[in-house]
Amino acid sequence: MERSTPPPPPSDEDRAAAERIERARDEAERLAASLTRLWDGVVDAAAGTNNDDEHDPEGATIAFEREQLRARRDQVRAELDALNLAAERLREGRYRVCERCGGPIAPGRLEARPTARTCVECAARTRR
Repeated sequence: MERSTPPPPPSDEDRAAAERIERARDEAERLAASLTRLWDGVVDAAAGTNNDDEHDPEGATIAFEREQLRARRDQVRAELDALNLAAERLREGRYRVCERCGGPIAPGRLEARPTARTCVECAARTRR
């Protein structure tokens, strides 16, 4: 039977990145829970009103709040997905590697934006 060698222990840099990702995930999950509570409040408020948003003076406000919450909730869910992907990339040893050019992603970029998947140069090219 062939023995496999255990993976090397994570570096200090990897541990710090994992902590940043986890802190960001915790914050995003708290925000998602808060948005869910707000959403439930808006839905409850809408249930007690006339559902004719066009003619109800409060209807437009409730519809606007509902759409704002929906958009923010979608952003938070996307952020959680990106953080989960960042954690996976870290586990697989791909976290510091640009997905476009294969070059390194600067540590400062990953500190500021733990979900970054491209180096600054590739990100700049994408925005143009």
